[in-house]
Amino acid sequence: MAGDQATGSGDLAVDVAAHAEVASDDAAANARLRLRAARAFVFDMDGVLYRGATPLAGVGDLLNALELRERRYMLATNNSMATPAEYVAKLAGMGLDVPEEAILTAGIATRDYLVEQLPAGSGLFVIGMPALREQLFDGTPFHPVQFGEEQPAAVVAALDLVFTYDKLKAATAAIRSGARFIATNTDATLPTEAGLVPGAGSIVAAIAVASGVKPTVVGKPEPLLLEQALHRVGVAPADAVMIGDRLDSDIVAGNRAGMLTVLVLTGVSTREEIASAGIWPDLVLTDLPAVLDTMIGNEA
Repeated sequence: MAGDQATGSGDLAVDVAAHAEVASDDAAANARLRLRAARAFVFDMDGVLYRGATPLAGVGDLLNALELRERRYMLATNNSMATPAEYVAKLAGMGLDVPEEAILTAGIATRDYLVEQLPAGSGLFVIGMPALREQLFDGTPFHPVQFGEEQPAAVVAALDLVFTYDKLKAATAAIRSGARFIATNTDATLPTEAGLVPGAGSIVAAIAVASGVKPTVVGKPEPLLLEQALHRVGVAPADAVMIGDRLDSDIVAGNRAGMLTVLVLTGVSTREEIASAGIWPDLVLTDLPAVLDTMIGNEA
């Protein structure tokens, strides 16, 4: 059996009726039916498909099963420190053949959002790593600016491993002077092989406090990243599944987007957190083999 019930009863899925805040056994059964009928799947990456540089059990089998059944899938990540092409190479190194168009980073989603929101020729002040700059500026109508040279139309903030007080001061001044404040994501921490380290949310919070302005957030837990992923595959949220490992980002975003949500217990969130978090996925499955078994109706 691919996995057991998170509450230990022997069934693959933790039905939401195990908790007072969640619906009945009928709702859990309906969630399984929706999973089997879903036309598109959106996956978080680290903690769901792989951990560090190691693929997690069942990822190849599940992606192959989706392709055989002509189900569309997207990989959607809050991480903007790598481009889709770099993710293709990383996944290939794990033996996974994923096309570049099936990968949506928060950097690409931020670019597409800004293309809709800002006039061509707008300048952007970017706090982030080189991969984010590549995603924002390559083939777009935007150009990079340093505050003081030109008033930017927007400040885009993400994880910056060389963040400084001077960058904080410049971003704050630009926002106070009228620049829009856009965050790729607000993840407080970033999982690494060495453990959790400060994430983009720590930088975004500093800018928000200093400027007195709340950002527009593109990545999870806001729904925009997932909405863009579904738009790319042409599937409505009611016919799609979000599979993630974090209650506070993946599951919240999926719920807000109107998708079926599945928490897998291979990453950040644990089964012990489910009852106290107040965030309720439609299903909780131990791992990707359990997802595949549920999808094909092989749960016994």
